[in-house]
Amino acid sequence: MPTAQEIIKKLNLTPHVEKGFYTQTFIDSDKSKDGDSHSTAIYYLLEKSDGKSMWHRVLNAVEIWHHYAGAPIRLSLSWDNGTPIRHKILGDDVMNDQEPQVLVQKGEWQSAESLGDWTLVGCTVAPAFSMENFEIKEGWTPRGG
Repeated sequence: MPTAQEIIKKLNLTPHVEKGFYTQTFIDSDKSKDGDSHSTAIYYLLEKSDGKSMWHRVLNAVEIWHHYAGAPIRLSLSWDNGTPIRHKILGDDVMNDQEPQVLVQKGEWQSAESLGDWTLVGCTVAPAFSMENFEIKEGWTPRGG
């Protein structure tokens, strides 16, 4: 199996603000009446040594995570309303309750942690991802956590 650094180099990934490495692979040329693209997609690689990604959310769009390679990844999800944080394991071992894709609802807080040396996933956001609709909180845990 290749190393994380080999994957990062091969896919031309760059550091991501929430931890890990990414590259945008798609932006829809179809646009809404407001001029926004309908969807975007990225590769995202998180190493075990990175620890958990920072809690973040996309305010105006759903995000679908897809497992591509490496270890499973734990997605922690919260509405920050006092209810317990939910955990989903994104991976390819569906017979042991891993999911090959996980949907994160619009405005739902999320954080990720690789359960092995590294994990490569894809994230599709619709409508298209924009920094104006992205919120991140360093050193924060939602209520219920």
